Amino acid sequence: MLLEKIEALLQEVNNLHAQNAEEIEQLRLKYLSKKGEINALMADFRNVAADQKKAVGIKINELKQTALNKINELREAQAEADVTSEDIDLTRTAYPISLGSRHPLTLVKNQIIEIFSRMGFVLADGPEIDDDLHVFTKLNFAADHPARDMQDTFFIEQSNPNDVTKNVLLRSHTSGDQSHFMETHKPPFRILCPGRVYRNEAISARAHCFFHQVEGLYVDKNVSFEDLKQVLLTFAREMFGPETKIRLRPSYFPFTEPSAEMDISCDICGGKGCSFCKHTGWVEILGCGMVDPNVLEAAGIDSKVYTGYAFGMGVERITNLKYKVSDLRLFSENDTEFLNEFESAN
Repeated sequence: MLLEKIEALLQEVNNLHAQNAEEIEQLRLKYLSKKGEINALMADFRNVAADQKKAVGIKINELKQTALNKINELREAQAEADVTSEDIDLTRTAYPISLGSRHPLTLVKNQIIEIFSRMGFVLADGPEIDDDLHVFTKLNFAADHPARDMQDTFFIEQSNPNDVTKNVLLRSHTSGDQSHFMETHKPPFRILCPGRVYRNEAISARAHCFFHQVEGLYVDKNVSFEDLKQVLLTFAREMFGPETKIRLRPSYFPFTEPSAEMDISCDICGGKGCSFCKHTGWVEILGCGMVDPNVLEAAGIDSKVYTGYAFGMGVERITNLKYKVSDLRLFSENDTEFLNEFESAN
């Protein structure tokens, strides 16, 4: 019977002892590893009768906690023995401790936040798991917009296609954070929304199923497109150098009108044209535009009194440009040789 087996293991664990750190590690592997005794009980647990699952589950958890406590107790005893040992060499060289450093995406994200914070923007957070209402509906996405298709967005639940509050998804942009913020705040405000987002993309050197964004929103009276252009020019020169030029190309986003894509002059060739910028002298870094009146009205803000602008950029794209990283996948592969290249940037 499974309960008898658990009781036997419990008694065995309570009587554990070890002479050194190596023996302690062997005990940990025997009882607590993925192939250990306790984890093996889960295979038998599946066959337990429904009316006994609760009692058996409690005993398994008790066994696991007892084993954890016992292993930690043995480790503490061993550490104390090492400290009080008479043959310890106090003159030996200390064990080398390899210090880590900030991830390149964190470095760039923090720099973006720092630049915009000096222009009056404050941080606003939102949920990574959100609903259709905030991610799409309140941002003026049409009911048949392709972003609402499973082929483009990771929907977790679509229990009622006619009720957007019942459609739950992994956010595809941090614009939804702006929807949440505008519900509870009155203008004027300047906010910055950084975070991880998810899209149903084929993973390649240029795309991933998750990435990071920083989006900005400014709403006040008499906000103009010229204000937006000046803020983005200041950002580009702070991030990429004082000689950086920008250009704005007409584009389309459901939540802004007019909308634009922003390019910067290629800092590799100085705008002369190279393979990186596809011989155009320009590299796209973000999208922007004036907030659509429908978005303001959906948030309860009078669009006849207030106007605003919004912009959004991918942190990976900015990092690619800043550090000349050719493959997007390197940011999430935990390759220490790659990450160590950014120690000097910390």
